[in-house]
Amino acid sequence: QMQLKESGGGSVQAGGSLRLSCSAAGWILNHMGWFRQASGKEREPLVVLDANGRTTYSESVTGRFTVSKVRHNSTLFLQMNDLKPDDTAMYYCAADPYYDDLSSLTTRFRIRGQGTQVTVSS
Repeated sequence: QMQLKESGGGSVQAGGSLRLSCSAAGWILNHMGWFRQASGKEREPLVVLDANGRTTYSESVTGRFTVSKVRHNSTLFLQMNDLKPDDTAMYYCAADPYYDDLSSLTTRFRIRGQGTQVTVSS
């Protein structure tokens, strides 16, 4: 079964950048994405990259976050620029062979990693 592991989180000042990575063991054709969960808040879907390379971003990160993947080493990235304190959260990558829409990312995507913490200070 596919397994996901995130890395690249850390602490950064507002306006800074981070790049998250998600390594996928057992890579097969899957739709993938990133979501986050801040302390005391619900999960928030951020972006889906479907198996055909199409992307769908949430409004909250459009223009600041960019998803990409490197297939040969089975890695999904999330480049995050112009970070704000409201971006502070645990960030997770997820995958699913069937669902490919943003609204399903936090509810139906069946494979998830353990998360990586991002903290943005003002």
